[in-house]
Amino acid sequence: MSRPSISEVSALIADLAAFRWDPTSAGYADLMDRKADLLERIAAHTPGDDETAEVARLARERADALKTPN
Repeated sequence: MSRPSISEVSALIADLAAFRWDPTSAGYADLMDRKADLLERIAAHTPGDDETAEVARLARERADALKTPN
C-alpha cells in the first residue's frame, strides 16, 4: 500500500467541504470510500498504532455499509 500524499488528503478534505455545501456535488458513499482508503493507507504506514488501525477499520466498515448491493 502506498503512503497517502498530502495532496490526496487535501483533495479529500476539499471534496468533503464541497459536499457539505452541495450534497449533489459527489456521492457520499464514494467520499466515505476514499476516506476509508486513505485511513487504511495511513494505518499501514504506522505499525503498532492500534488506535489508528481501529479508526481505519471503523471507517472501512462504515464505507462498506454505504455501498449498494450488486
